[in-house]
Amino acid sequence: MNTSIISNAKGDYYIGIMSGTSLDAIDVSLVKITDNQTQYIAAIERPFDEELRGRLLSLCQDGNIHLKTLGELTVELSLAYADGVNLLLNKHNINPTEVMAIGCHGQTVFHSPQGEYPFSMQLINASVLAANTGITTVSDFRSMDLALGGQGAPLVPTFHQSLVGSNDEAVFLNIGGIANLSIISPNKLVGFDTGPGNILIDSWVQQKFSIKYDDNGSIAKQGIVIAPLLKNMLADEYFNKVGAKSTGREYFNIQWLSTHLASFLDTEYKNKLSNEDVLATLVALTAQSIARALSHLSGSTIYVCGGGAKNGYLLEQLSLLLPDCTVTTTATLDVDPDYVEAMAFAWLAYRCVNQLPANDTRVTGASKEAILGQITQVN
Repeated sequence: MNTSIISNAKGDYYIGIMSGTSLDAIDVSLVKITDNQTQYIAAIERPFDEELRGRLLSLCQDGNIHLKTLGELTVELSLAYADGVNLLLNKHNINPTEVMAIGCHGQTVFHSPQGEYPFSMQLINASVLAANTGITTVSDFRSMDLALGGQGAPLVPTFHQSLVGSNDEAVFLNIGGIANLSIISPNKLVGFDTGPGNILIDSWVQQKFSIKYDDNGSIAKQGIVIAPLLKNMLADEYFNKVGAKSTGREYFNIQWLSTHLASFLDTEYKNKLSNEDVLATLVALTAQSIARALSHLSGSTIYVCGGGAKNGYLLEQLSLLLPDCTVTTTATLDVDPDYVEAMAFAWLAYRCVNQLPANDTRVTGASKEAILGQITQVN
């Protein structure tokens, strides 16, 4: 007897895969999409093999790798993605033929939308993923937007808008390694990366406390914000840019932080830079850079998703900085905050296979809307 949680013919079901800047896990979501409306069905989180995660982090941080190693790493990562999909299928007794397509962003290792030759590089071998799941795979979502003069990111605001409708007012705040906003109002959509989300917080905790993350911000709570350091970091030109903008680990990283910390070594703070104080300051940096971008809003509901949604201390700081807004999580919309981005890439796959545009020129700065993604078929 078929006990699958889905039962009708192939056509409405899509799988999305996401492994974000933080590289904490591979998220796999199964959704049903009908007339552009997305319904969450099931999801799993596949932890990264620590050795694989370490090599990916090393590549993201220093950018140096032998071509043979790069090719092998891409295939190994794609097999891990396939394993996550198969775990989900097996857990819920789903036949691959019941799923129209997988949307997989791949692992971003370098994002460079500026310069003479803009590009964004994600590690993903779509053929390996399709062959090992038996499901058509859509990948490479950013390239067309970049080719049309856009940032290639963020791509999720159009998905966020589909969750609430174009005539509603809402703000979606994804706090992954990088934080990005989708500000939705009638006939208007604004979206951009505000700057670091968890990336500097996690990097500092891993370096100084030898743990993966600061659970609920408990360590940061013990510190005191170093006001001059915070002011110095917020003076970075990225935070003052207006319009379409995106960033990543190649810009905001431990080296960026070290440069700012170095300027305090010969000041009165030389012997006062405790690890807890620096961590508290990094939480303040994330909170204030987000709040700056939302300071013009009043009465809005901010739906938080991503790993930052679990950091109660960070959400408390956001609530204090935005007293006229309601800060909550996407759970209030019956959408698990952990899987929103994975769901978004299932939606992007749906848009691609149905030949529908997925970018918004107001968000990415591209010259026109376009169908995003490349399709790799299994048959």
